[in-house]
Amino acid sequence: MTPDSDPANGARPSARRPSLWLTIPAVAGVFGLIALGIWQIERRAWKLALIDRVEQRADAVPVPLPPAASWPEVTAARDEYRRVTASGRFLHDRETLVKAVTDAGGGSWVITPLRTEDGATVLINRGFVPPDQRDRATRSAREPAGEIAITGLLRVTEPGGGFLRHNDPAGDRWYSRDVAAIAAARSVESVAPFFIDADASLNAPGQPIGGLTVVRFPNNHLVYALTWFCLAFMLFGWLVVAFGSGFFRRARAGRGPGQEVRSALPTGSHAGPIAEHR
Repeated sequence: MTPDSDPANGARPSARRPSLWLTIPAVAGVFGLIALGIWQIERRAWKLALIDRVEQRADAVPVPLPPAASWPEVTAARDEYRRVTASGRFLHDRETLVKAVTDAGGGSWVITPLRTEDGATVLINRGFVPPDQRDRATRSAREPAGEIAITGLLRVTEPGGGFLRHNDPAGDRWYSRDVAAIAAARSVESVAPFFIDADASLNAPGQPIGGLTVVRFPNNHLVYALTWFCLAFMLFGWLVVAFGSGFFRRARAGRGPGQEVRSALPTGSHAGPIAEHR
């Protein structure tokens, strides 16, 4: 039996304190959780700024569609969700259906090119249709004809496709409103690099339902941040308890059993002579 394992010398400190392979990940975990909490605080600030920006733009007085010369300067940070107006003629024969999930259920967005007076084209998301109205023939009798004025929210293109599914132009399956891809598939030229979500002003029975743009965003980042910080505090507390108890055990073990007995005897005790008599 080694001195470290002898019960008379006290419990082995190395057997009860956290091992190095457990301590290092725990310390890294504390810093990682704190970093996640800080990141959520930053995300919360970004989300609050986004909500404020979107609300101001969506409720503002509509402005004319940006001219073609300024299209390259249109950005999400500066222009998305801006309320705009446009006028022209719909090219109904070149509409595109994009997969949609809304409060009204699953269906499709009806994306129709609008040819403006100056020859430019902008894609208009006219709104939502349920599966039984996907076929244009079910809606063509009441389609808006002639010169049409549109009011809606400017949206930036959504290239690529959805989170799990990608657009398939060859199969005419669309999961996102990719302006360039849709324009190429429908042979639309001089198209704006953005699209417009139409409001409800053109809503009519048997026609797409406009005005469904989501302009309210969930903001749970503070709850997430508090969760990460609480987990970091709990893990840090475990480290303090684990190393603190190990420290006191080592301190007690260093005194030895003889020292503990002598410290418990009152001053002037005859423990010495009694021990010698025995």
